[in-house]
Amino acid sequence: MSTRFVFLLAALAAVAAAEAPSPPPVPLSLQQAIDLALAPDGATRLQLAREFVRQAEARAAQARSALLPDLDASASGQNQTRNLRAFGIQFESPFPGFEFPRLAGPFTVFDLRATATQTVFDIGAVRRLQAARAAASAARLEEESARNQVTDQVARVYLAGLRGQAAVEAAEANVELARALLRLAESQKAAGAGTGIEVTRARVQLSNEEQRLLVSRNQRARALLELKRLAGMPQDTPVELSDRLAYVPTDPVTVETAVATAARERAELRAQRRREESARLSLGAVKSERLPSIVAFGDYGTIGSGPADAIPTRAYGLALRLPVFDGGRRAARRAEAISALRVEELRTRDLARQVELDVRLALDSLESAEGQVKAAGEGLQLAENELAQARRRYQAGLTSSLEVTDAQTRLERARANHIDALFNYNLAQIDLTTALGGARYRATK
Repeated sequence: MSTRFVFLLAALAAVAAAEAPSPPPVPLSLQQAIDLALAPDGATRLQLAREFVRQAEARAAQARSALLPDLDASASGQNQTRNLRAFGIQFESPFPGFEFPRLAGPFTVFDLRATATQTVFDIGAVRRLQAARAAASAARLEEESARNQVTDQVARVYLAGLRGQAAVEAAEANVELARALLRLAESQKAAGAGTGIEVTRARVQLSNEEQRLLVSRNQRARALLELKRLAGMPQDTPVELSDRLAYVPTDPVTVETAVATAARERAELRAQRRREESARLSLGAVKSERLPSIVAFGDYGTIGSGPADAIPTRAYGLALRLPVFDGGRRAARRAEAISALRVEELRTRDLARQVELDVRLALDSLESAEGQVKAAGEGLQLAENELAQARRRYQAGLTSSLEVTDAQTRLERARANHIDALFNYNLAQIDLTTALGGARYRATK
């Protein structure tokens, strides 16, 4: 009886879960999706970029420490003996039978002391600090670049979701149109003005449209799942996109102006320039290692046989360090730094060319996509007019349903072309804003 009771409860729970109303979908705009992705616990790429910034700032702090005072404190107490002859202390006694002791001790030494050092002059340490700061600045710019990349990726996935939503709406409209044409064919047959093949043809067309609707819904669902992953939302959260796929004209911009803007605003290019500067400063630091450096030092404390009889002692001064020979280590490091600088210079030039290419391609794509939108809009209007005329001719008995089916097919293709043109136009807008260094997609309402 207990097992049956458990099964009964499980069945009742399953029925209750099936009958429970599903939560309403959450409206999600493009800006909201971007804000979620850019949150502290959002996109992994951005979180990694923030950690790289922290590491670079920590390295800069380490480099700065070489120019700051170094203070140590120590306290020691020891009981020891010493072999005087080991230190060259040896006395010959003038008295027969008497010798000076060879062992001193045991005796106790107590020492409480503070020591400090301060770099006074070291060009190499200064250059290393400047290089580390330039690297930290490059890391912060890389974080900005990561933000733009995440924004660009979210905008693209959101646009794919809008395309899927438009495709679903077009497929639903095609299904409704196919049902209306099926009813028209059935009424024409019942009135004696149509044939059975026309009804069959309308049913086949309806079946095809229903299949396309299922495919469109699946593609939309996949796009929404990817969008929720990027935005850091739970996958089981129902989402409804609040923006719409539409055509919004953009202000014209010349190639020269766009290239200049991108060269000034692209975060990855600015970061690369900072990395090149860091490599140049690192080379300067290696070259400066051949120069002399000056260090100030100080020592103060109390020493004695115990805390009670300890007396203060001190020492301070300056030390001049002049490198003479290190087995070729500095020369090898200089050659390595020169090569590293050349690598960064090559990367900077290549990235600058890539930025210019991105801008030119984006402008060409935007111009082409704008023409596609206009052509697709005209084609859609013509296809709608053609279908309306074909339906009127079919209702009047002036033509067969084949003309209506052909017009219906062309309308479906025109709707798909219009959706593709809008998608390409908005995608070109994303490409252009990303190429200009501010990946901000102007969503259409």
